[in-house]
Amino acid sequence: QVQLVESGGGLVQAGGSLRLSCAASGSIFSINAMGWYRQAPGKQRELVAAITSGGRTNYADSVKGRFTISRDNAKNTVYLQMNSLKSVDTAVYYCTADVASTSGTYYTTYWGQGTQVTVSS
Repeated sequence: QVQLVESGGGLVQAGGSLRLSCAASGSIFSINAMGWYRQAPGKQRELVAAITSGGRTNYADSVKGRFTISRDNAKNTVYLQMNSLKSVDTAVYYCTADVASTSGTYYTTYWGQGTQVTVSS
């Protein structure tokens, strides 16, 4: 089994910054893509940013230039640096990881429990 534990959420004023972290642990042979999604009240969950094991990144248009995703493969950890935060960024943020538990097996997507980010205007 694999667990993803997020940290770093909280309350911040508009224009401020937060850094989210997500550490994967458990039965891990390798991790392919890792990413962050968010879900605001009454809205569908949406992709915020993703990063491959080789470091290729992808961002939602709404966060380009403000958010930066990175990862530490040695620590099985993904980060999301969020700058110039806006009230529309308020949501529960979830991390994901595509994990293979043993060599030669397929990848399974795991989700964290979510961390609340609230941006006050």
